[in-house]
Amino acid sequence: MGCGDVGLRVRSALGRGPRVLALTSQKARLAPLRQAGMAPLLGNLDEPRSLRRLAGLAQRVLHLAPPPGEGRTDPRTTHLVRALRLRSPPQHLVYASTSGVYGDCAGAGVPESRPLAPRSARALRRVAAETAVRMWGRSLGTRTSILRVPGIYAPNREGGTPLARLQRGSPVLVATEDVLTNHIHADDLARACVLALWRGRAQRVYNINDDAQMPMGDYMTAAAALYGLPPPPRLSRTEAAKVLSPMQMSFLEESRRLENQRMKKELRLRLRYPEVLAGLAAGL
Repeated sequence: MGCGDVGLRVRSALGRGPRVLALTSQKARLAPLRQAGMAPLLGNLDEPRSLRRLAGLAQRVLHLAPPPGEGRTDPRTTHLVRALRLRSPPQHLVYASTSGVYGDCAGAGVPESRPLAPRSARALRRVAAETAVRMWGRSLGTRTSILRVPGIYAPNREGGTPLARLQRGSPVLVATEDVLTNHIHADDLARACVLALWRGRAQRVYNINDDAQMPMGDYMTAAAALYGLPPPPRLSRTEAAKVLSPMQMSFLEESRRLENQRMKKELRLRLRYPEVLAGLAAGL
């Protein structure tokens, strides 16, 4: 559900395996999805009646669609799980959430067992979606797995590199006020989604991130060197707030170091791009 860039990469990662159904709300997307080897279904997560045809169609469901852009809940996920329970619910549902549900951890290591502390409305909507998925799974005895995903990047993904930000000269924080950043290459995320559909444990949460643990400023400076650009200016948090939007500042207000041992041990994912700079370099 939600077949954008990552969904297409999931189709590729599956190879010639099982038949893949893809939900889309856009008629213009039907032909491209067929060309990608999928069977498209027209439906809109904002329109519950259009989702009835989903019931009983699949044994494994991957939910990649984001919540709406406002509010504190995620009606899209609620509409989806209600539709799936109408007839022969799937064996397993995997939901791709965000690491933002942990809130600010002051740079501490973050295992999946850490209590949630969402700070933004965006993260609150994700917590609501996670709760809906897990409660639905428990009520039906269906396996559900939650993937908590940080910044997704890939050189062949729209907006998937920091190049444009560096070209604009966007600032980063001074080292004493910097935050830790976490990433995952879009191809590794797609492979994690596939593995979770078969290996994810019931009611289990997985951090899906690479091994890099870098302050944001160091990451952007290293990326600038990779692209042959000058390093970004470093500002204090107060100075940065004067030139960056509230949305941009929100990504500089939370610092955490995601732990990914559960992903490696239980899903048995071997990262193709364990370091974000190597992943960026592979696209040059």
